[in-house]
Amino acid sequence: MGNIIIIVILLLIVLFAVKSVIHRIRHGSACCGERDAAEKKVKVSDKNKAHYPFEYLMQVDGMRCSNCVRRVENALNSLDGLWAKANLEKKELSILAKNQMDEEALKKTVLDAGYTPLSIEIVKK
Repeated sequence: MGNIIIIVILLLIVLFAVKSVIHRIRHGSACCGERDAAEKKVKVSDKNKAHYPFEYLMQVDGMRCSNCVRRVENALNSLDGLWAKANLEKKELSILAKNQMDEEALKKTVLDAGYTPLSIEIVKK
């Protein structure tokens, strides 16, 4: 009777291990589900850079994959009058704005998206 219980427990462990491996193959195991279906990209309707007289450069910590980039870009691009592009290698955001923005509001938006704003500088006014 004891051997049957041990065999059942071992079979359950193997079953859960196989299920976990299959899940990792299908969905990946990146920092935020890199192989999951990506969030739908928020597109900026006005892509004329001449309409954005203000530019900010923000250093951001926590971006580790393309989904992180999309998530932080979406957070900013969903705000009216902003156009953000993230650079994963440099861990920075280039933010174009139609109106002068409060730097703390930009930092809060990035923080609410789950990333840490380190510094922000005004590139052009």
